[in-house]
Amino acid sequence: MTTHTDLVPGAPWVELSTSARDWSDADPDVLLQLLGRAQWIRSFEEYVLELAGQGLIHGPAHSSVGQEGGAVGSILPLRSDDFVNGSHRGHHQFIAKAVGHVLQPKPGALPEITPEVHEVFRRTLAEICGLADGFCRGRGGSMHLQWREAGAMGTNAIVGGGVPQAAGFAWNMKHAGTDAVSVTYFGDGAVNIGSVLETFNLAAAWKLPICFFIENNQYAVSTPVAKATAETRLSARGPGFGIPSWRVDGMDALAVYTAMTEAVEHMRAGHGPTIIEADLYRYFHQNGAFPGSAFGYRSKAEEKAWRQRDAIDQLRAAVVERGLLTADAVDAAKAEVDAVMAGIGDTLLEPVAGGKPGQRRIRPELWPDTSFVDVGVRGDLAELEGLRFEDQDDFTGELGERRFIDVVSDVMGRRMETDDRIVVMGEDVDGLKGGTNGATKRALELFPDRVLGTPISENAFAGLGGGMALDGRFRPVVEFMYADFMWVAADQLFNQVAKARHMFGGESAVPFVLRSKLAAGTGYGSQHSMDPAGILTTAPGLRVVAPSTPFDYVGLMNTALACDDPVVVLEHVDLYTTTGVGPVDDLDYHLPVGKAAVRREGTGLTVISYLSMVGHCLEALDEVPEVSADLIDLRWLDRASLDWATIEESVRKTNRVLIVEQGAIGTSYGGWLADEIQRRLFDWLDAPVERVTGGEASPSISKVLERAAIAKTDEVVTALRRIAAE
Repeated sequence: MTTHTDLVPGAPWVELSTSARDWSDADPDVLLQLLGRAQWIRSFEEYVLELAGQGLIHGPAHSSVGQEGGAVGSILPLRSDDFVNGSHRGHHQFIAKAVGHVLQPKPGALPEITPEVHEVFRRTLAEICGLADGFCRGRGGSMHLQWREAGAMGTNAIVGGGVPQAAGFAWNMKHAGTDAVSVTYFGDGAVNIGSVLETFNLAAAWKLPICFFIENNQYAVSTPVAKATAETRLSARGPGFGIPSWRVDGMDALAVYTAMTEAVEHMRAGHGPTIIEADLYRYFHQNGAFPGSAFGYRSKAEEKAWRQRDAIDQLRAAVVERGLLTADAVDAAKAEVDAVMAGIGDTLLEPVAGGKPGQRRIRPELWPDTSFVDVGVRGDLAELEGLRFEDQDDFTGELGERRFIDVVSDVMGRRMETDDRIVVMGEDVDGLKGGTNGATKRALELFPDRVLGTPISENAFAGLGGGMALDGRFRPVVEFMYADFMWVAADQLFNQVAKARHMFGGESAVPFVLRSKLAAGTGYGSQHSMDPAGILTTAPGLRVVAPSTPFDYVGLMNTALACDDPVVVLEHVDLYTTTGVGPVDDLDYHLPVGKAAVRREGTGLTVISYLSMVGHCLEALDEVPEVSADLIDLRWLDRASLDWATIEESVRKTNRVLIVEQGAIGTSYGGWLADEIQRRLFDWLDAPVERVTGGEASPSISKVLERAAIAKTDEVVTALRRIAAE
């Protein structure tokens, strides 16, 4: 007979609510701080909406009016060394964390608007207005607010995009030996996104001190929760991942404070992640000062019912009823912050000459200088000063024949010996005696605790690595088993890691290394065989390096690991089993950023290539000796690091160029490079730039079709013979 046994989740899931007794027994200073800080946020947000209504906010104004109870209730239990991040609707959490950092509360009183608090308001408003004195120097605006010193790691415009990064901060906190915690805020719209759920799983598996705070404000823009998911109690996700979860009324700031206090105690004790779901309501539409009812997706009755439960009104009533403050004192405090915001506005704005009465504009001198537009896309490489740079020709160590994959393994192990901040992570990197190809063999032998095998969740662990890098206490090395998997993690790689330094003002280092292999020709088909160089190099924040020899791999990887910019290291699987000249035991030299290698010299043609195609070019040149060519191995592929001096010197001599790559023509790196060469060096070209690429289609499984889809020696030979015959 069939038996049905009720299963019990392995993690608790509770609904926490407060009673009248809880409010009467609450610490008076907690109530006063909650009220004062919530009112500050409300007044700030209302002033932002006023400016937006006057056309003085460029871009969106995603207000959090109505959600203040969740912000102050969850942030009051935190310390300055705890970190938070949030979504595009993150003013309230940012201000709560920032003022918490500068405040020194006085017992029995509302929080005071000190000069430090005033400065938080001023710089936050300046950032939202896009001004040079903002926290991100005007680049972040409303959606990208960061103040590292206060524990605000940076809000995020991609729904759910900041969640994996917060896990990276949590990893760093745990492994730096602190009891600090990380809190990531996101809404009901993000709770079903893959990167969020992947991060739930990863954080639980690794017992990271991170709180996933779900602001369930009932609508993702205009889509109600019940239309997006069958289980509308969003904290129900927690038990499925083994994460203790709380569900609270987010309009009850005391309930949120109590739940977060319990969650923080759990995390500080080393028990891993938590989830808090706060049911609350944004009073206005997704963007701007109109209610949702104006757009037809909410009723006025619904909006009125939520406003009758306003968190600030509840706090005000409790404070007055308990005799902690008079109603007049509370009103005076509100009037004070309203006046402060108006005064700050007066310092940022001026009347429009000849305009309508009351019409104002941003003071022109407060805008960022337009010359700042690209500053900070990447660093200035000052961190590399003083390093030992040696190329193969002037190398002072012993050289010998080395297998490519062995130096891949050895140099990572060596760097982990000299830098205890380096942590390697990826799928299977901790197994198979060194990962799928042996790249982590030496690291595993020396530092198994710093080689982290991950779940199959590229978005989560790439983003976690990004957060580790932004925090800065550790230097992550993320491995993607195949380059195609970059598109699984495209948000974290392109929207987050590549943009972070510039987006947050140009000063935040992002010491992140991504290793990934190219596998065309190995029979792994369309989804494991691409060359990503052409797409990677469209992201200006990324540096891209492509080693073709054992010697170069060591020097280039050392430089990548010393760099404070994110670096993608491309490795071709065809090179792993090859041998070539490399260091016997000296693994401490570097190769400079932006320096190509000339592998062969000639007079009639400049051949430019990278990775395994450099070897194929050498073979082809041996087969067509009538072509005398310079062969340039680029090494660095990104636009900022390309060695134009070497390219120009060769083109001035040969007057003709052939660019050689293996991958598909549609994602070609050479297409951009050919265009740029013709722009820069047109006067020295006697013919259009020639190219060798793969076909249009991605490589497929059939051996003969795969070979037809990619370039190797034969295709280069054909091109050389055609050039020689002209």
